[in-house]
Amino acid sequence: MLELHYYPSNASFAPHLLLEEMQLPYTLRKVNREAGEHKSAAYLKLNPNGLIPVLIDDGEPLYETAAILMHLADKTPGFAPPLGNMARAHYLKWMVWMTNTLQAMLIHYFYPERMVREGDAEAAAVVKSRAEAQVGPMLDQMEAELARHGGPWFGGASYSALDPLAFMLCRWTRMHAHPARARPLLGAYLARVLARPATQAVVAREALPEPIY
Repeated sequence: MLELHYYPSNASFAPHLLLEEMQLPYTLRKVNREAGEHKSAAYLKLNPNGLIPVLIDDGEPLYETAAILMHLADKTPGFAPPLGNMARAHYLKWMVWMTNTLQAMLIHYFYPERMVREGDAEAAAVVKSRAEAQVGPMLDQMEAELARHGGPWFGGASYSALDPLAFMLCRWTRMHAHPARARPLLGAYLARVLARPATQAVVAREALPEPIY
């Protein structure tokens, strides 16, 4: 049995979406983030970083969103290219890039105070602004990749574990001055992902507010 420790609109959204797409039997365990449950001793035994999500697979905790997605994709045929070819290599490249480059910069946008002296609101505002500026070219890179292969999904012709992560991170730019949806190919791509029944189900279950992306 799979159990996802989640919180609405957090990084757990991507594995929640992939689990729904795979139609695997799973349960949800909502973390009481407002009460600081993700920093509790019990939760830190699951993820010593105190971050959401955690996936429990047969009693074993797994954390890091991209690792969870890749693990699930390897358990379920059809959600990742097979081993030993360049399609697999590019799949891994984009999975690592999204979590290590785009997501990392978005974290600076959402939590700029972590990067400055405590209480320095002016410096935090600069970090937030610079992070948003850095995200723009990254979204352009995603737009260019969709143009390059011309397929409907981020990896090309087939929906894969890349798509929940790409959708989630693009969604996180929805309040930017030039969000992902403003780019023609990315905007159309996000609309396709949102139209999928699994996405609709997860958006409803997590009660996500408009704009969705």
